[in-house]
Order: sequence, then structure tokens, then C-alpha cells
Amino acid sequence: MSKQRNQTSVTNKMKLRAIFLCFCVAVCFFIVRANMFRIQILNYEENKAEATAIQLREMELSPNRGTIYDANGKILAQSATVWTISVSPKESKEEQHQLIASGLSEILEVDYSSIIEKLGKNNYYQLIKQKVDKPVADKVQQFCSENNIGGVNIAADYKRYYPYGEFASTILGFCGSDNQGLAGLESYYNEELTGEKGRIIAAKNGWGLDMGTDYEIMNEAHDGYSLKLTIDETIQHYLEKHLALNAEKHQATEGAAGIIMNVKTGAILAMANYPAYNPNDPYALTNESLAAQIAAMADEEQRVQAMSEARQKQWRNKAVNDLYEPGSVFKIITAASALDSGKASLASGYYCRGFKEVEERIMKCSQTGGHGAESFSQALINSCNPAFIEIGAAMGKDLFYDYFYSFGLAEKTGIDLPGEQKSIYYTDETHTNVTLASCSFGQSNKLTPIQMITAVATAVNGGNLVTPHLVSQMLDSDGNVVKDMTPEIRRQVISEDTSRTIRRILQENVTSGNGGHAYIAGYRVGGKSGTSQKLDTPQDNDYIASFVGVAPCDDPEIAILILFDNPTGPDGYYGGPLAGPVVGSLMGEVLPYLGVEPVYSGSEQSKKNVTVSSITGYDITEAAVKLQRAGLKIKTVGTGKKVVSQFPAYGQKVTVGSIVVAYTEQGESTMVTVPNLLNKSPTAVETTLISRGLNIKEEGAYSGNKNVRVYKQSPNAGDKVPMGTVITVTYQDPTYAE
Repeated sequence: MSKQRNQTSVTNKMKLRAIFLCFCVAVCFFIVRANMFRIQILNYEENKAEATAIQLREMELSPNRGTIYDANGKILAQSATVWTISVSPKESKEEQHQLIASGLSEILEVDYSSIIEKLGKNNYYQLIKQKVDKPVADKVQQFCSENNIGGVNIAADYKRYYPYGEFASTILGFCGSDNQGLAGLESYYNEELTGEKGRIIAAKNGWGLDMGTDYEIMNEAHDGYSLKLTIDETIQHYLEKHLALNAEKHQATEGAAGIIMNVKTGAILAMANYPAYNPNDPYALTNESLAAQIAAMADEEQRVQAMSEARQKQWRNKAVNDLYEPGSVFKIITAASALDSGKASLASGYYCRGFKEVEERIMKCSQTGGHGAESFSQALINSCNPAFIEIGAAMGKDLFYDYFYSFGLAEKTGIDLPGEQKSIYYTDETHTNVTLASCSFGQSNKLTPIQMITAVATAVNGGNLVTPHLVSQMLDSDGNVVKDMTPEIRRQVISEDTSRTIRRILQENVTSGNGGHAYIAGYRVGGKSGTSQKLDTPQDNDYIASFVGVAPCDDPEIAILILFDNPTGPDGYYGGPLAGPVVGSLMGEVLPYLGVEPVYSGSEQSKKNVTVSSITGYDITEAAVKLQRAGLKIKTVGTGKKVVSQFPAYGQKVTVGSIVVAYTEQGESTMVTVPNLLNKSPTAVETTLISRGLNIKEEGAYSGNKNVRVYKQSPNAGDKVPMGTVITVTYQDPTYAE
């Protein structure tokens, strides 16, 4: 019995042990299952990422940013190859960390302690420095090779480069350190220029080493598209040269802007701002005195704020981002609208007493004594405010704004640049008789320069509203055209007959009116000046001087708008004498470049330009014949038989009938004193200069107009110059006020 009890006890113990063992197994199984649930379900994403990091290495491939070309294929912006230096802490030897940090710190000019800190990380990638040029990258490569160092990586990348420096900077914009476009076309077309990044995914073994190309997956980078612009590098240089020279001359404290547009297509041939900046170093202020003032500020917060504002200002494109009151240039639009609507005609007559009263508000004309009786054409040529108040009133606010909207002045032009401002204007609901009066002659409403020149282009191109644009084509990396970017005509605004009439009046304004500062012999230039007071500034004497010109008036190709913001120089602030000559000079360079041949009237034949031939080395008789065939005269100085030097020099442009002085002996040039030509008539100027052996270059108002007088000359009276020197005189018709 006792034995049986013992056996039963043993059996029970074994059962308990079995049960306990099963329980333990069950608990362990539950724990394992729970842990597997946690690992595979709850922490799946985290564990997957960790496993991928251990088993795979992923590396980005940077695409090449697209190139920006001018209209003739010249490179304006491109990506140059640079290198990115990084370290892989897991692949470098710990005992070499100090050596690596010391070497890279010296070569790359990076803080030693920051490199040591990065080498202490437990991963495969730590960035040390980007945008490293090739000579520096070569030094890093040599340092690693000489010291048998692993874990330092040198990867190719790209840096944006602008070969012409400040050229077209506010058009092109610039890129940040990550190759993202931050301004201009670089920003507007950033997505197209950037392309798509690629990547390499490589498998690693248990020691963390690459397993070779058989275990790699590569998705290649796709380079960005390139842009072909409507900007012509030569025309852009012309514009920037004249704008900078005259902005400094007229002391335009708030800068200057200029646009040259193809009136038929809206293509922008040139657009410039003064001052500009260097997109290769966009954060450096080009205004050195302003930079010094900011650097001298004691308060750091104030200094940072001032620097930020100064940078933003120098990056702004005044032609697109800033609003202004266009002044009398806007009278072109009022005149075109009134003619097209039938509310005025060439037979319409007006009477100017020097002012106009509108609801007890006196609005003055620039001609304080009044213009008296005048026709519609004379009202535009005289830039008569009272006449245009009558014209605006005849249209009424509803019709006035129907045309305002139709000319595109109530909306953005759609130009392909960032930050285009929308105009600020009175609507037909907010208008009063007073505001309609002021708007009719160009005050009160605020537009952008790009809106103004687009509206003028519409008025002269046959009446078609075009979209201004800077990009003509988008190209792939092989140079194939991916997309034609030329926009279509938006709508017909005025009739061809109205447009033809406006062109004729504008040409008459330049030939014999107050637009004569833009006159150039042989080219049928039309234009209108504008002088507008800035009504939203605390000073009462802040003005914007502007001039818009179109040519050739029988079949317009281009329009040019020049604007000086707050000119404070000795020549005053009127748009005609300040901006008009700039437009004229640009027409004289741009039209021949575009292949527009001059057509001289009978009275203009004597103003025709010819290029001085080389006569050095010729005997006197041969030299005289050569010059006479070109329409030039010769004056001999010396007793020799051969020409040893000449003045003006070979290649210089002078007018027909100019004198070339031929020196037949070595020695100093014959010097003469420049006479005082101010207030003289063209006939008196010609007689005076010929008598002294000096040549003449005429600018400004048409010299065939008997009323014109010299108001400026260069060189100045009293200066000593070589015989044959070209004296530039600028004419003005004093019978016309601004």
C-alpha cells in the first residue's frame, strides 16, 4: 500500500512538472509571439528602416540644372561641376579620426571640432562641405591617398555660374546653396530647370561593406530643361550701358529701369535695372556706401534688418515689381481710346487757358500761359492736361474703363517673372469727375513699367494686346526643342486705323514736338515723354522722369521705355530732356543691329552717319579722294606728302560732310578751343564749328525745326581739343513745355 502511495505521489509530481513545463513553454511561446507581434506589427516601420540602413546604402544623384541661353545661343547661366566632401564614420578607422579631422579642417577651412563630432556618429554619412572647387577636391583626394585613409567621400555636384557677372541680373535671378532658384527666371522656371534627382541603392554585407555592382539598383538623374530667351545679349548690353551712365548722371536716387520690347510679339529684347547686382555673389551689396553704413550700426538686430531690406531692394526688378504713376506717357492710351470709341477725332478742337477747373478743383497745364486753340493732334504733341481732361470727360468713366481693362491695365501682364505687381486704379464705381480728370492725363492710377510699355505696344502695333515674355523655347539636354513658349495674341483692342493715326502723331511729336529729344536722322521714331509726381512720398519734389519711343513708325518693330526714379541732378526732373535722349541713342544702336535700314529725307541727308576710313600711310591726293567718296572733307596739317596720323580716328562714326584732319608730320595735334554754342541755332552752330575745324554730332530735337536751340554741349566751352574733334550738341525746342 505504501509503495502504491509513493508511486502515486511520483506520478502526481511528474504531472505537476509536466504541467509546469507546459505552462513555462506556453508562457515562453506567448512571450515570443508577443515579441514577434511587437517587432513585426507594432514596430514594423522602425525595424524595417533599421534593417534597410544595415543592409542597404542609398546615395542621391544630382541632376544637372538646365542652362539659360540668350536669343543667339550665348550662355547666360550654367551649372559648373563642384564637389561635396563627406565622411562615413562606420567606414573610417577610429585611430585615424584625429588625422582626418586635422587634414580636412586645414584643406576645407572647416572647424576641427565639428569634424571630430561628426566622425563620432554611428552612421555612414556626415556632410563636411559642399560646393568645393576642383583644386580643393584634388587636395582632399591627395591627402586621403597619401595617408591611406578610408571613409572620406568626394561626390560630384553642381554650382550655378553666371559668366557675365552683373549682366541681366534682375532677369536671371540666382540660386541658393541647394541649387534652388531664389529670384528671376531661376525662380519662375525652377521646376523645369532643376530636373529630377536620381539615386543608387547598394547592398552591404555583414561587415557593412558594399557587395559590388551586381547588387546595385540605379535610377539615373534626369537633367533639367534649358531655356532659350528672347533677350539679345548685344541689345541688353546697349540698354545697361546707357541706363547706368544716365542714372548716375541724373542722380536718380531710387534707381532706374528700362525695357526694349518687340511690339508685334511681346518678346522682351532687353530689360535692365540700375543699380544691378552680381548673381554669383547676390548677398553682397553693390552700393558700397550703404554697405558701410549698415556695417557701422551698433545694434545687431537693427543691422540684420537693414541688411535684409537692402538685399531685397537690390534684387527687385523695378520694371515688373514696382508701381508708378506714368504721367503724360499715359496720354497715348487716352488718345487711342478716345479716337477708337469715336468720342474724339482729328477734327476735334480744344482751348487751353493754362488750367481747367473740375468741381472747384484747379488742374494746371505745364504751359502756364495756356496753349490756346489746338487740334486733337496738337493736344497730344503739346501734352496738354486741360485738353485731355476734356477728352476723358467726353468718354465718361464707364467707357474710359472699358478701354482701361481692354488694354490689360487692370490685370497682370503675365510676364514670366516672379513677383509681378498688379496695378492700383480707380474703378468706374469709385471714380469721381476729379479722379477721371487726373487719370486721363496719367496721374492717380498706378501701373508697372511692363504694363505701360505693353499698352503702348498695343496702341502702335495695329491694336493687338500681346503678352510680354522672356523665354522663347524650352530645350532638353541634347538641345532639342521640347516646347515653344511664344504666347498667342490676347485680343484686338483698337482698330488698325486708330493705331496708324497714333503712330503718325507720335512721329510728329518727335520730329517737331516736345518728343524731339529722341529724334535720330534716318529712322522714323515716335515717342512721348512723361513727368509724374510721386504723390505717396513725404517729399513734394519726388518725381519720375520717363520716355517711351517706338520705331519705325510706318511699321513698328520695337518700343523702348526708360524711367528714372527721383532724379536730383542739375538737368532737372523732366522726362523729355532726361529720358528722351537715352531712347534716341538706343534707337540709333538697336535699329541698325536689327537690320532696319535708315531712310533719309532730303533734309536729313546731311545728318547721315558714315564711318571714317583709314588714310594713314596714303599720300595726300589718295587720302582726299578716299574721304571725298565717303562724303567727308580733308584738312591737311604739315608739309609732308604722306599722312602719318589722322583725327577723327579710323572707325569712328561722323556725319556726312565732317572734316578729317590729316597730319603729314609727326608731332602734337593742332589744338583748338571749343566755342560756346548754348542757345545757338543749328545754322549758327554749323558755321561756328566749321570755322574752327571741328565736327558736329546733333542730338535731341530735330535740327530742321527753325525754333530749336542748343541747350547742352560736350565738350564744354573753353576746353582744348584736337582739330577734327566731334562736338556733340543737344537741341531743344523752347516753345514746348513738359
